[in-house]
Amino acid sequence: MKRLRKAVFPAAGFGTRFLPATKAIPKEMLPLVDKPLIQYTVEEAKDSGLEEMIIVTGMGKTAIEDHFDVSFELESLLEKKGKDDILKMIRDISELVHFAYTRQKQPLGLGHAIKITESLVGDEPFAVILGDDIIDAKVPATKQMMEVFEKYSSSVVAVQKVPKKEAHLYGIVVAEEVEPGVHRITDMVEKPEGDPPGDLAIIGRYLLTPGIFPALDDTRPGRGGEIQLTDAMKILLEKEEIYACEFSGDRYDAGDKLGFLKANVSLALNREGLGGEFAEFLRGLDL
Repeated sequence: MKRLRKAVFPAAGFGTRFLPATKAIPKEMLPLVDKPLIQYTVEEAKDSGLEEMIIVTGMGKTAIEDHFDVSFELESLLEKKGKDDILKMIRDISELVHFAYTRQKQPLGLGHAIKITESLVGDEPFAVILGDDIIDAKVPATKQMMEVFEKYSSSVVAVQKVPKKEAHLYGIVVAEEVEPGVHRITDMVEKPEGDPPGDLAIIGRYLLTPGIFPALDDTRPGRGGEIQLTDAMKILLEKEEIYACEFSGDRYDAGDKLGFLKANVSLALNREGLGGEFAEFLRGLDL
């Protein structure tokens, strides 16, 4: 198995849950404290040792490319004004890693978004990181998963235990624990109805072998004509082992308004030079 070097970031969705804010601004560019959502996941990938970032964009998403590109005019202005700290921060963004972009012309599901990256990924294993899930962890969640991937040489998904009454909101895995926090998957169900088969929910992090691409070819479109990644992974499971990793860290569903607000508050409280005054402000609120 080749080593993991690449990460795919699906970013072609319309962000309808955040309308009207996302009518002209990509959801991935909404600010979480002082950085756009997608920058947190790109930094997680970089801090995990990944080198090439493949971003799947769609209509109205050019702001994402602009954000990670060089901005000569802005840098020149900051340099003239002597704002060296801000200048370094701006330059660091464009120098994070190597970026490649491909466009998903129709919203045909997560599986379809992954499929169109095949020519960029090639015959290598790769990560898929969803920007809706922000994970605040001492050791990046993707890096925790990479340790499992390297040990078992198999695809790995991030999972978290959820109340069974919330299982219908997630893909749920059926698995047997092989070591603390690591499970060998025997089945998976996308958003189960009725009594769920388990409480381990798939969270937006995947490490996939290139075997996922022929599995996606064999995946039939589901509701709304979308190709679901979970359905393709069930096909892959017939040929390869897949493992689930319970990561350590605080996860926020930033694709949900309440989760987005929670993430802003939590990360702001932990931000150096900001957390103290913000905590004092919160304590003074009449709740």
